[in-house]
Amino acid sequence: MPGFNRAFIPCVGYNPRMYTRLAQHNLSNLLGQFPAVVLLGPRQAGKTTLAFAEKKVSPNALYLDLELPSAQRQLDDAEAFFLAHPNQLVILDEVQRLPDLFTVLRGIIDLRRRNGEASRQFLLLGSASGALMQQSSESLAGRIAQLELTPFQAREILPAGAMAADMNSLWVRGGFPLSWMAANDAQSLAWREAFITTYLEKDIPALGPRIPTTTLRRLWTMLAHNQGELLDQSKLAAALAISGQTVGRYIDLLCDLMLVRRLTAWNGKVGKRLVRAPKVYVRDSGLVHALLGLQNLDSVLSHPVAGASWEGFVIEQLINAAPHAQPSFYRTSHGAEVDLVLEFRSGQTWVIEIKRSSAPTVSKGFYLAATDVGASRKVLVAPVDRPFPMKDGIEVMNPLMAAAMVAGQI
Repeated sequence: MPGFNRAFIPCVGYNPRMYTRLAQHNLSNLLGQFPAVVLLGPRQAGKTTLAFAEKKVSPNALYLDLELPSAQRQLDDAEAFFLAHPNQLVILDEVQRLPDLFTVLRGIIDLRRRNGEASRQFLLLGSASGALMQQSSESLAGRIAQLELTPFQAREILPAGAMAADMNSLWVRGGFPLSWMAANDAQSLAWREAFITTYLEKDIPALGPRIPTTTLRRLWTMLAHNQGELLDQSKLAAALAISGQTVGRYIDLLCDLMLVRRLTAWNGKVGKRLVRAPKVYVRDSGLVHALLGLQNLDSVLSHPVAGASWEGFVIEQLINAAPHAQPSFYRTSHGAEVDLVLEFRSGQTWVIEIKRSSAPTVSKGFYLAATDVGASRKVLVAPVDRPFPMKDGIEVMNPLMAAAMVAGQI
């Protein structure tokens, strides 16, 4: 790949376990504090690999893949099964397949607590966040913690001093482990295309919604074309010949599956007319490129989506580096705009502009936005090798540096 350091090109034979996932430490801590932890993430993001790393810490742990009929049959009488395995960590993969389990888990957790088991009872893996979060919060309030596992982030697979060009492969291929580790770009694209087809034809129907596969694929592809644009449900509905309400429901589903992100507009009071519609991003840049048939760096750079794809890639790096910060974007009807606003628990507010250029600049609207939101830090993220300052306190850096800096605010 042009401009990419050969030392970092993934190849056949790489093992996902060679990468230390940033979520591993958090998962271990949460399991030590709570009776149950639900690990959320899209399919193929590495949840099972992470769970088996925890299984090594608890050698007598049980693992059940609830996609398998044999595993589901073992839980025909779930209460009896769990009672037969006290003092063991039970790992349930694709737990959204059996939503009725949550009411049983509540009683089992409370019984185990009375018997002295305060933590490390259940690790639940799921790929549908909305349904699981609702079920777990309703049935296991105070007993369960939630943690999201994303596809690979730059901080997990690249050394701290990596150059800007070293991120190109991750940007083009996306962070799903088997896409990132493919032998070449063609095999990576083939994997992502198969991933998309499997979601549309198998995974989504298995969750219950009866959605025409062709319609959902067209919507997903339209979102990739419109990466980072304001959500206009009526426009999408007209193109798909369905209602705006149906479009909203389909986008809700893709967000629930952690494949699409709605980035909300900043809603503070500044006495100006603010844009209220959210922006919509396909969360993994590799899926953006697969939906548009873009195989390599050259094809991405020559496509009109390149700038928006890079913006979405950087936004995911930064939001995932600061999971407890409140993310939004800022835009007024008069043109004051900033790509990302991060409001931290410490009270700090950072404004972040994202550019694909190696000689980036910002507009007057950026300065206006920074003033309006009361920014304590102004950052410009671009594909540069070394950070440098600009006038008025703007700090320029690449996504890897920015993500590390953002993570330090937690």
